[in-house]
Amino acid sequence: MLKPTFFLRTISMMTASVIGITAHAASLADIQAKNTIRIAVANEIPYGYTDLDGSAKGVGPEVAQHLIRALGIENIEWHTTNFGSLIPGLQADRFDMVAAEMAILPQRCQQVLFSEPNSSYGEGLLVAKDNPKDLHRYEDFIESEHTLAIMAGADQLEIMQQLGMDESRLVTIANNADAISTVATGRADAYAATGLTAAQLAQQSPKVEVAAKFVDPVVNGQPVRSWGGFTFAQNNTELRDAINTELAKFKQTQAWQDILSRYGFSDTDQKESNAQQTADLCAAKTN
Repeated sequence: MLKPTFFLRTISMMTASVIGITAHAASLADIQAKNTIRIAVANEIPYGYTDLDGSAKGVGPEVAQHLIRALGIENIEWHTTNFGSLIPGLQADRFDMVAAEMAILPQRCQQVLFSEPNSSYGEGLLVAKDNPKDLHRYEDFIESEHTLAIMAGADQLEIMQQLGMDESRLVTIANNADAISTVATGRADAYAATGLTAAQLAQQSPKVEVAAKFVDPVVNGQPVRSWGGFTFAQNNTELRDAINTELAKFKQTQAWQDILSRYGFSDTDQKESNAQQTADLCAAKTN
């Protein structure tokens, strides 16, 4: 989705690109020799997060643990950061891999390497209790004065740009945890996120809820669905390829299905995770 991004994100990505020129990611051999890999998450339930005791949870981390063990690496050093810092962190060699189920998008493929998809998920909308503005789809924000919150670095920005929303009515927040107060206090009329994220947030406060009868956004004639994968620095092809090999094996097991089911991914989500390949997602036309 190669659409113009707003200023802060553009500066962030420009800075990340400069950083990426000088940093060199640790090779698979280096990681295996150290017997430790550094993996980042964005504290986003159910994709990848850490508990108060530092234990990594979510679809990304739990699948990653199986893959890393299969590569003979015993130790994982978990890093938690804002979503918008994941790509810059890879480029600066602050970690070796991201397990946040980051959506595989063409513009991201220009900055990092992705594994084959581990998951697939649709969109959702978090609104105030009883949905006073009667909002049920992203298109409700296009020809209106409603304001919409999005997380910095998330792909909902590109979706809204493609739908033609006036970006002056977008409210950018740093992380999902801020979404509840942003919507409950009226700073924004709703929060755009994946359906799984919106549902998890709604469970945390009686002041918000998931928009009922939500209708998936349609871009270029197709309903929007995302495919999430593991992410690596661009010069770390060997590690990415090794993870792909193990991921292909693990997705054939009941253990993989159980992990996704436990975190709320439907049978359709699981089936759809095999419907696209990363090369095609990276090459997808965006206009």
